[in-house]
Amino acid sequence: MKYDFVRLLCIMLTILLTLSIFQMFSPKIASAASANIVNGIQFKDTAGNVVHAHGGGMIKVDGYYYWFGENRNPNGTFKAVSAYRSSDLKNWEFRKNVLTSSSAAELNVSNIERPKVIYNEKTRKYVLWMHKENGVNYNEARVAVATSDTVDGDYTYQGSFRPLDHDSRDMTVYNDNGTAYLISTTRVNADLNIYRLTPDFLQVESLVTTLWSGQYREAPAMFKKGDVYFLITSGATGWNPNQAKYATASSIEGTWSNTINFGDSTTYGSQSAYVIPVEGTQTTSYLYLGDRWAGAWSGPVQDSQYVWL
Repeated sequence: MKYDFVRLLCIMLTILLTLSIFQMFSPKIASAASANIVNGIQFKDTAGNVVHAHGGGMIKVDGYYYWFGENRNPNGTFKAVSAYRSSDLKNWEFRKNVLTSSSAAELNVSNIERPKVIYNEKTRKYVLWMHKENGVNYNEARVAVATSDTVDGDYTYQGSFRPLDHDSRDMTVYNDNGTAYLISTTRVNADLNIYRLTPDFLQVESLVTTLWSGQYREAPAMFKKGDVYFLITSGATGWNPNQAKYATASSIEGTWSNTINFGDSTTYGSQSAYVIPVEGTQTTSYLYLGDRWAGAWSGPVQDSQYVWL
């Protein structure tokens, strides 16, 4: 019995010593810190200035999230597409105004809305798509395109046009593993068109499908989870928020489901702008970026707030 007890004691001491040595020399595993984001406010950048990225879009490059959005003059006309970046989606550094009203003559007095950036691996260009109006009314109903060699560099304006002669207002673009699509409202917001872009992402190649004719859906935002594509839209109620809906498809160019409600009756007082996947170590989450437009309380667009879900 004495021998067995001594032998057991030696084994236990050996185990404890081994664990101690392992803890001393093994790398420390840091636990992820939570970051609370307050909704329904005007976000501030790291310099303490209001973030102006309304109707925006986001792209992740080299560990940073880049957020592009509308920056308007006091009268609501186009001032700039502003770019911010963050490594944690909470602390946003202002990078620069990547496109301004002086970037091209037709932008001098204009409206530029819902800017979105996608990257073309073949041309190695970042391509910025926008909704463009003349700054006076919404009769132009065009898309505009600009390009840059770097994600937050100066974008070169490539011009504006109506996609295949269709009017185009609220819009987004989606890069599906090298094939890009434009999703935009048409027929004065009554319908939603999906177009395939040319391989360089600078023009529209073909009309793929028209969705929900006569249902007046706007503010499109597309993302993919697994093998399923999701398309979020809002109703057309001006600046006032409404019930958002989503639809699904197994192919962008295939058949889309009917629309299904999500959120509450006002989508928590917001309108969809973008959805970005956030890839963690264990799972992928999907971050909804929404705008709480100041026009709903008769304020200027620059006073609009952000709602993230």
